[in-house]
Amino acid sequence: MTDPHLLGAADAPVTIVEYADLECPYCRAAAPVLRQVVEASGGRVRLEFRHFPLFEVHPHALTAALAVEEAAEQGRFWELVGELFAHQDRLTDADLVAHARRAGLADPEAVAGPVAQRHADRVRRDYADGLAAGVDGTPTIFVDGARFRGRPTPERLREAIDRAAAARFS
Repeated sequence: MTDPHLLGAADAPVTIVEYADLECPYCRAAAPVLRQVVEASGGRVRLEFRHFPLFEVHPHALTAALAVEEAAEQGRFWELVGELFAHQDRLTDADLVAHARRAGLADPEAVAGPVAQRHADRVRRDYADGLAAGVDGTPTIFVDGARFRGRPTPERLREAIDRAAAARFS
């Protein structure tokens, strides 16, 4: 398996896994909350991003997922994720290239078209893993393997993190 897209310390004791769709407004709303929780955790929590493009509802979700995979190859995954969440209403191939330029990719043209298709297996694998885990919408969040239910707020996520950390020592 390819390395996961991590935010936070790779050796953090608690892992939050988020299955997300880059065209989903709920994922856009969850992104700063998840970032805040990871950054305020003092190295206790890491976030693992996985793709779950709801292509039947969001026509650009799959191409956006391929684009951020190319950004990952160029070391700019989180930068392009931020750009795409900020501009969800503009995700055509031409838009993806423009967003890639703003995100600082060395080869912004590679995020769209046939070149980006080489990342399809990664996106398919994340999607299949999500289906196997019972994911049926986005964002779907797991805290150390336990499904998080409801709206993600910093307080509710911290409670789930505390429960996960306590379970490790019981």
